[in-house]
Amino acid sequence: MMNIGIERFGEPNTLLRSLLLGLSALLLLLPLSAVLGQKPDRTKPPRLGPSPSLKLPPIQHLNLPNGLPVFLMEKHQVPLVQIELIVFTGSTMDPPGMKGAASITASMMDEGAGSRNALELADAIDFLGASVNSFAEQHYSGVVLHTPLSKLDSALALFADVALHPTFPGDELERIRKERLTTLAQWHDEPPQIATVLLGKTLFGTAHPYGRLQFGDEKSLRSISASDLKKFHSTYFRANNASLIIVGDVTASSILPKLEQLFGKWDKGKVEQPSIPPVEQVKDRMIYLVDKPGAPQSVIRIGRIGASRLTEDFFPLLVMNTILGGSFTSRLNQNLREQHGYTYGAGSAFEFLPTPGAFEAGADVQTKVTDKSLAEFMKELNGIRQSVSDTELMRAKNYLTLRYPGNFQSVAQVAHQLRDLVLYHLPDDYFNDYSRRILAVTKEDVDRVARKYIDPDRIAIVVVGDRKSIEQGVSALKLGSIKYLSIDDVLGPAPVLGPGK
Repeated sequence: MMNIGIERFGEPNTLLRSLLLGLSALLLLLPLSAVLGQKPDRTKPPRLGPSPSLKLPPIQHLNLPNGLPVFLMEKHQVPLVQIELIVFTGSTMDPPGMKGAASITASMMDEGAGSRNALELADAIDFLGASVNSFAEQHYSGVVLHTPLSKLDSALALFADVALHPTFPGDELERIRKERLTTLAQWHDEPPQIATVLLGKTLFGTAHPYGRLQFGDEKSLRSISASDLKKFHSTYFRANNASLIIVGDVTASSILPKLEQLFGKWDKGKVEQPSIPPVEQVKDRMIYLVDKPGAPQSVIRIGRIGASRLTEDFFPLLVMNTILGGSFTSRLNQNLREQHGYTYGAGSAFEFLPTPGAFEAGADVQTKVTDKSLAEFMKELNGIRQSVSDTELMRAKNYLTLRYPGNFQSVAQVAHQLRDLVLYHLPDDYFNDYSRRILAVTKEDVDRVARKYIDPDRIAIVVVGDRKSIEQGVSALKLGSIKYLSIDDVLGPAPVLGPGK
């Protein structure tokens, strides 16, 4: 900026240069307070401004001729489009003996579709500067398209092929099978993964969908065939079991004809909905210690059954968990990381699902302070049930509201947020009303949900670490009975890998 005006018609303007350089020198010599005409107050942090308001464009509710719902939000700032096909079936509908069916089906859908094999499909997508990805979660699956507006027609055709016409080629299935078996073998040397699997089994049991491996186990991975995946896809990928989410630089009149051409004749079908059995809450406190000889760290995971996504306590729970373990300044992180230096990070979270998921707190800590870390976890879990301060409450609500608009900066982020609206039938004004709902949470609300959902006497404590080094200290805490496990007890024997395996 300083060069502007220094040269005029190609000749140096020495007087102006002298003036500007002199002014710059004067500004450098003056204290900032003198320049601004006020003295800064360094005795307290600067005051936060009001929470930014979020005003999203209206959500248009449309339908294709076959009844397929379309949720459209127009955003014309940039020439990009995000389209997501959400299918209301996930790993909870894995057939008996076929753990991982939904996950593997999703992984295979972009490995060959329509008339293209995997390589041809990938090349065609890359050529357009677009991306097409398929995925599966516990209660839903989907295909996601992100494309420049100028390539929408060609990209949309590829997207439809992946969603409706995957070919499930046998050679690609064998590759994915080997990759997943290799991953299962690697998990035996990954304490965080061991702890996650064990906590799920402990809280929900292996017969419950939330306690099973979405990824698949060795038996199912070796037995699932391409015909099994085709059957799963044809059963659940139906027009009456799906919705389309569209965010970007399009209008209803411009996008609907394109969607009708590709998805308008998509067949409906009889689709079963998952039956999720109720789960009993953890009844007492018990430690599950998995021996990982020589481990330099202990992985701690503490859990119990939490709350469903549509609970009336959703917003108080968000605020309470932010105070407990949901942010860098949370009690757990400040205690175990900042105060004691036991870990690089400690936290907690609720898994909000259609039926109650898990509440989980945890950290990866130095082996020598495993017992001390557990004691601090218990201190904070008990402490959150007592009370929270006005400062903590204000900080948590500011944390949640001030950062919330950042979740809607791109068309991809907006579409991802809209998934909750589609999955849980939330009102159209949910996002614009989010900050108000957070700011309305009171101390009494936080205290109530803390006592309701956090009970340190009824929790499962999973510790994966070097038993020889940590057993005595953990036992001395007298937190409850200890069940000793091997890694094979949790994951089963590691798959034997090799030619043809």
